[in-house]
Amino acid sequence: MKRLFIAAALAVGVAAIAAAQIKRTPSPAGAELYFIAPVDGATVTSPITVKFGLKGMGVVPAGIAFDGAGHHHLVVDADLPPLDKPIPADANHVHFGKGQTETTLELKPGKHTLQLLLGDQIHVPHDPAVVSKKITITVK
Repeated sequence: MKRLFIAAALAVGVAAIAAAQIKRTPSPAGAELYFIAPVDGATVTSPITVKFGLKGMGVVPAGIAFDGAGHHHLVVDADLPPLDKPIPADANHVHFGKGQTETTLELKPGKHTLQLLLGDQIHVPHDPAVVSKKITITVK
């Protein structure tokens, strides 16, 4: 029992140290992330072409550290994840780690929300976070 307690305490300590070591990459003042297409309030048919716009920063693939640059993440039907941790990779948080600036999405009919979030070389949002306005689209 004592060993289990010590192992659990060590695991918590290691997790706390790892979380404390995440240093967010600075973003330049005035950087903007936005949707080129679709526009907020659009009614579309699936598949949907989504085009990402970025002003004041560059796009580089994940794993490459470059000042003033990052890569896109698309948040679908969800709120933004915590901005001080790596962005999750799941159905609601789509990574574009090759530096892509557009994608095609298959979405079911109904209302959906989309939001862009720029991540650094290790998928952590910049400081301050570079995030688009959340848009709503309707799929026929």
